[in-house]
Amino acid sequence: MISYLRSVALQRFANLIVMGVVALTLGACSGLQRSDPLQVAVAGIEPMQGEGLELRMLVKLRVQNPNDAALDYDGVYVKLEVMDKTFATGVSAERGTVGRFGESIIDVPVTVSMLRMVRQTLGMLNGEPLDKVTYRLSGKLSGPGFGSNRFQAQGEFGLPTASASDTPTP
Repeated sequence: MISYLRSVALQRFANLIVMGVVALTLGACSGLQRSDPLQVAVAGIEPMQGEGLELRMLVKLRVQNPNDAALDYDGVYVKLEVMDKTFATGVSAERGTVGRFGESIIDVPVTVSMLRMVRQTLGMLNGEPLDKVTYRLSGKLSGPGFGSNRFQAQGEFGLPTASASDTPTP
């Protein structure tokens, strides 16, 4: 009976040690997080060959790393939302490094289905005057290990409006 109690006590003590090591490890990993988020912007867009009812483009992302440690990545995911609806998505298995306090251009092929494009256009023509279009670019750079670095950029751009002075007079 005493040996049984001793083995149970040792087992509980071993469990506490394992939980303590796991807690310390997770705390150390959280301390390795980058202090500043990546800055990502669209540097260019080039047309690509599509299939059937889709539009394909090569989006060139300018990724800036404002941290003092280089960022290795192994894969990229991008999603573009226009007027709060998904417009285009893309992935790339590209690998590379964004240097400390450096920047890189990363190519990501994206796809826009014609159905999404039609739905987006119809949504914009719902009868309400539209003077601006909002967009959000989000995604992630997957790390070679367990982590990934998420990014997001958003904004809006104005649409030209027709004024009374723009209309031709007879």
